[in-house]
Amino acid sequence: MSKIKFELEFPIHASPTMLYQYFSSPSALGEWFADNVNSRGVMYTFMWDGVEEEAKRLANKNDERTRFKWVEDEDPNSYFEFRIQIDAITKDVSLIVTDFAEEDEIEEAKLLWENQIGELKQTIGA
Repeated sequence: MSKIKFELEFPIHASPTMLYQYFSSPSALGEWFADNVNSRGVMYTFMWDGVEEEAKRLANKNDERTRFKWVEDEDPNSYFEFRIQIDAITKDVSLIVTDFAEEDEIEEAKLLWENQIGELKQTIGA
């Protein structure tokens, strides 16, 4: 069964450069996204409560976006991505999170992201 793509937008009061650091470096991801994060090249190991999950960084564009794919995920089209969007008129900064989930798990996945981004905002004081 293929997963369904969804996007969430979170207004963030931070500079794009600072925000980008929080989803592009293992140490910063370990401050809000997981208990600990290590990387070897494009391979990242995320740890939560002693459980490890591996992801491959598929794309990275400075001060703009980072895209990962869970190694264990069998859906060839799924990934999760953090992308910075800047409003052309107001210059407001938003973080766009793209992820995939089974149809019956989308609401739970959205809640998880809202909690995670809440942690991020608290971490950076946004």
